Amino acid sequence: MSVSFVRATRLLAPACLALALALVSTPVRAQDLVMGLGGNITSIDPHFHNLAPNNNIAAHIFDRLVHQDEQQRLIPGLATEWRAIDETTWEFKLRRDVRFHDGSPFDAEDVVATIKRVPWVPNSPSSFNIATRPIVETIVVDPHTVRFKTARPYPLLPTDLSIVNVVSRRHVESPTAAFNQGAAAVGTGPFRFVEFAPGDRVVLQRNDNYWAGRPHWNRVTVRVITNNSARTAALLAGDVQIVDQVPTNDLVRIRQNANTTVAKIGSNRVIYLHLDHARDQTPFATDKQGAVLPNNPLKSRRVRQALSKAINREAIAQRLFDGEALPAANLLPPGFFGAPQNQRPEPYDADGARRLLAEAGYPNGFALTIHGPNDRYPEDEKVLQAIGPMFSRVGIDTRVVTLPWATYVGQAGAPNYAFSVMLVGWGAGTGEMSSPLRSLLATVNPQTGFGPSNRGRYSNPQMDEILTRALATVDDPARARLLAEASEVAMADVGLIPLYYQVNLWGHRRNVAYAPRADEYTLAHSVRPSAN
Repeated sequence: MSVSFVRATRLLAPACLALALALVSTPVRAQDLVMGLGGNITSIDPHFHNLAPNNNIAAHIFDRLVHQDEQQRLIPGLATEWRAIDETTWEFKLRRDVRFHDGSPFDAEDVVATIKRVPWVPNSPSSFNIATRPIVETIVVDPHTVRFKTARPYPLLPTDLSIVNVVSRRHVESPTAAFNQGAAAVGTGPFRFVEFAPGDRVVLQRNDNYWAGRPHWNRVTVRVITNNSARTAALLAGDVQIVDQVPTNDLVRIRQNANTTVAKIGSNRVIYLHLDHARDQTPFATDKQGAVLPNNPLKSRRVRQALSKAINREAIAQRLFDGEALPAANLLPPGFFGAPQNQRPEPYDADGARRLLAEAGYPNGFALTIHGPNDRYPEDEKVLQAIGPMFSRVGIDTRVVTLPWATYVGQAGAPNYAFSVMLVGWGAGTGEMSSPLRSLLATVNPQTGFGPSNRGRYSNPQMDEILTRALATVDDPARARLLAEASEVAMADVGLIPLYYQVNLWGHRRNVAYAPRADEYTLAHSVRPSAN
């Protein structure tokens, strides 16, 4: 286990300095901060829905044992250090003198309660159980030492725990509604919960006793502004100090304004199409007269390949995003752990798509309705409106339907699985390839916890086997190779259709500064006053 231990512990010294610089308050008079975010926040419960806007808010109220810096490198959180003490046991040393917002002390029993609560949360649309499933036993050594036993060697445990927020033992069985109403929204994080108005705002108050230093901002209001133009207008008017998901057609205006500027970084998020692999008949694939096809064409690899070839990814990146997106060939761009380094996006090939459709038994094509959100990802509706004609050009008469995210997400996942082809995005919360593989493409399996966001119900035993081996491989380079291999197997089979990697864009007033993050979070405690 030496490789994993060295990799985890060598980050601790510089990480402490990085965390301190990011979180300790500046010697400037405290002010209020207003942020405008494009993603709709559906819950304050940190274990209910593994969704980026929810996780972003949770990072203000709660802490994790292991935190991530702007590049998703592991740094200490509520654990000051961690080590593998044998092949199936990880030991975490907990930070002392940490208190929850209600004044109760944090210790190992709260960690036990958290691991217990994660799989318990009812009706989770995308469970965090995928991160805690490898743990078969949690052992309290003393109030500030906890050990996790796994059934087999599991080198990714510290990485997985960097996405699991710690709650108080007092709320181990508190329902999601109690978090949304505030009664259970009691963390150890830099801000206290004040108010959650769904679809409108979250209000937070500074935690003056935060263990990493008192944040600069006294009060933070997170405004949900899903409309791109309204979000930019709020920034330019000075109604908010920072916004995320800047539409690319507003970049020039923001940069040319004397009071605003832009921050950007490559993202861990891929935007993709999920396809219905499971049903023998899929509801939105019909003949050209509107009758549902007797056989689901999306089960044909040739049809899936044809759909992929019909998409002009370069045109989407250049025309819709002014180059502020990267055509995607896989689930993570090069540079992230486990991502293939020699990726080549599927080239646009309309003739090749038509040939594949004919080989699959659809020489005259068919009709298809594709679905997606219109307020979740930058330019999401425009992307779908661009893809529809691309499919139609190769013989698949395509209708595009978009819905508000709050409506769409409930229909796109379990238990409904209402759609045949759907646009979705996935940000790798762990910063490495096992995150999208386990969540999006691994065979749905309650015993392993695999597939919680596998909306297409894709299943490939070969990929599952390689992924399982990777998750038990201690040697980092060997694990990276296996993860890359597993992803390439799924991409060759067109388990889903990757479209592009986002570039994360923030606009902010020049009197504040923000260090952009690969995980696309907008953290109030990382926004700092600027003299510019």
